[in-house]
Amino acid sequence: MSRPDYLLFDRNTTALIYGMQTKAVQRMLDFDFCCKRDIPSVGAMIDPGKFGSHKVFWGKKEIFIPVYPDIKTALGNHPDIDVMINFASYRSSFDTTMEALEESQLRTIVVIAEGIPERLARHLREVAVEKKKVLIGPATVGGIAAGAFKVANTGGTIESIIDSKLHRPGSVGFVSKSGGMSNEAYNIIALNTDGLYEGIAIGGDAYPGSTLLEHLLRFEANPAIKMLVCLGEVGGEEEWKIVEAVKSKKITKPLVMWVTGTSIKYMPKGIQFGHAGAKADATRETAEAKNAALKEAGVVVPESFDDYDKAIKTTYERLVKEGVVKPVGEEEKPPVIPMDYSSAVAQGLVRKPTNFTCTISDDSKEELIYAGHKISKVIGENYSVGETIGLLWFKERLPKWAAEFMEIVIKLCADHGPAVSGAHNTIVTARAGKDLMSAVASGILTIGPRFGGAVAGAALMFKDALDRKLDPDEFIAEMKKKNIKIQGIGHRIKSLKNPDMRVVLLKEFAARNFPATRLLDYALEVEQLTTAKKDTLILNVDGCIGVLSVDMMYGLGWSEARIKEVVDGGGLNGLFLLGRTIGMIGHYMDQSRQKAALYRHPWDDILYDLPPLVE
Repeated sequence: MSRPDYLLFDRNTTALIYGMQTKAVQRMLDFDFCCKRDIPSVGAMIDPGKFGSHKVFWGKKEIFIPVYPDIKTALGNHPDIDVMINFASYRSSFDTTMEALEESQLRTIVVIAEGIPERLARHLREVAVEKKKVLIGPATVGGIAAGAFKVANTGGTIESIIDSKLHRPGSVGFVSKSGGMSNEAYNIIALNTDGLYEGIAIGGDAYPGSTLLEHLLRFEANPAIKMLVCLGEVGGEEEWKIVEAVKSKKITKPLVMWVTGTSIKYMPKGIQFGHAGAKADATRETAEAKNAALKEAGVVVPESFDDYDKAIKTTYERLVKEGVVKPVGEEEKPPVIPMDYSSAVAQGLVRKPTNFTCTISDDSKEELIYAGHKISKVIGENYSVGETIGLLWFKERLPKWAAEFMEIVIKLCADHGPAVSGAHNTIVTARAGKDLMSAVASGILTIGPRFGGAVAGAALMFKDALDRKLDPDEFIAEMKKKNIKIQGIGHRIKSLKNPDMRVVLLKEFAARNFPATRLLDYALEVEQLTTAKKDTLILNVDGCIGVLSVDMMYGLGWSEARIKEVVDGGGLNGLFLLGRTIGMIGHYMDQSRQKAALYRHPWDDILYDLPPLVE
């Protein structure tokens, strides 16, 4: 339903916000919710050149505001929007406002930016008048229709808005140049009347898009507004136009008005008093001359700004006594706007459980810490790679023998040639033109019981058998009965006669350095029985790493529960994963250097097994 010309905003007004002023938008929506509006007052936003959406709160509920790349697209998708609030910078505000003035759908345009050249500001006003649009600003905070619509940051915080009774309409229309003084005036009006109906700050530039008088005339035409209040300013001729309007009876409603800047007479001649237009170059432009003329015309003018509130109160009480104003009753308490979490945290009002907990490192303090060890100590005392891994994996600095064992495992696992699945997948992915991360990830994803994952599997199997006090032959018989292969046993090429040097090196190191090798000894007893059947059924490198990792944990004095946690969780595969990642990176770099062609399988490498051809 269309609004009368005297009414810029109502409870159904929706605005287009030019610029991603997210905090201002949220304040508008909080005001809406406080006023119990049925729909949000922001219909869309403009982020030049971009489509998208912006998430905001509607009370406690989250909603999305659509974001468009330009004004025309936004209005085409939202035919209900007839107000635009322009947050463009002073460099682009003229062009964007001109574009908005050409849109017949828009009735009111608010220009926030300061610093638009006067020549351009005058042109904007001329176009707005020609096209019969209301232009508020430049250099404005906007305005507010109490209980209906709020422009951006007008009115201050939601607490100030409620204290000033702006969440519901009163009987007073107010207009000034200053946005800051407007907020102060809203509070004064709330304390001395039944509250504001509409307030506008036209902006402090010398050539605003609309004038004090134009808004007073709108208030005059609005039957809901019973009383007018205005703040003028030193400089210019605008207040003299109000004098003439009162004398000619264009303004008949009671008007309380004060022109600020009376102290300028004590300052050097020609000084600017706050706003760009606030300077008196002639006696006629002084605050004293204007206040005197207004008073003579019949406007209620206080003796000073200190008496401004008293003049408002006296005038209002007279209108109530005469029956012109029926005071607006106080409604039920407006809905409470929940405090934003970030604000509550800043004020120390909430505590929130963390979503993630890290017990191995901390970079939130002055210095990075690994399991309680400052990084300066890790570097200064030359912690080895194995010791550093111990901090991050097991949260303790391992003794030298244990740290060295882990480093040996990483060296031994680093690569096993291009034929194994991890390296092969890395090579194929690299040849397909993918990046390092993708190529290495494709190789890592093949780690499992048949490639590397046997480290943890072997540790689990052998430890379980030893814990249950199974003799090696009982263990082998049990696995055979279950038709389960013993992980960590068997090699395609290596045998007792052709041993795997990696296993030899591990066994020699353990014999020299480990306090005991209980699980390795058990695994070697199993190997004696399996190799009696076939000499390739040896304890392979995965199995040796698995059982020695458990022996290492026993040697560190760890409890059964702690060992079980690491083994059951598959943590032992980490050594294989870390080592093979080094090799896979090498394969990727090798393929990159070769600048290999896109990988394709030769036809001769593929065997097809299809049903007979049917013709």
